[in-house]
Amino acid sequence: MKHPHFFGYGSLVNRKTHDFTPLHAARITGWRRSWQRAPNRPAAFLSVIADAASDIEGVIAPVPNDDWLALDAREHSYARLAVTDAVSHAADNVRDISIYAIPPDSAAPPDADHPILLSYVDAVLQGYMREYGHAGAERFVASTEGWNTPVRNDREDPVYPRAQRLSKEEQDFVDDMLLTARAKVFA
Repeated sequence: MKHPHFFGYGSLVNRKTHDFTPLHAARITGWRRSWQRAPNRPAAFLSVIADAASDIEGVIAPVPNDDWLALDAREHSYARLAVTDAVSHAADNVRDISIYAIPPDSAAPPDADHPILLSYVDAVLQGYMREYGHAGAERFVASTEGWNTPVRNDREDPVYPRAQRLSKEEQDFVDDMLLTARAKVFA
């Protein structure tokens, strides 16, 4: 039996932030990743923008019980878009694939009042390190737009609800990536 799947390109890549299984490495063409904010969110989060010249790595997983309700609630500021033909993967039993994106008419650039949360970056990069290695996490940083947004250091008191504890090596890697991206981290 075939099931609907979602394509994750941010925190959904980190297996520790959810229990959706099985998770499969995947690549989507025609989309690029960007830091954006939605009007009902206090911080900037990742989104995707249609771009025929771009592609990004991520994961796909089946929608639990073929019911989008839990995922739609988790991604409440995003629109769910069909992307089946744009995704390459090795998974079996895939009926169709959707991706979540902040609708362009409600997306806004992040700013000092709506910063990126370091606890979110930690969770995302930890996921990419574990799924794609350090080189994959570096590709994530290089292929994501908007690192000039302020990054709030909430690592010790995380605001992001699915924050993860990182090892010292993982923290050092994330901090190095933020330096490479010239992100402006503040307390």
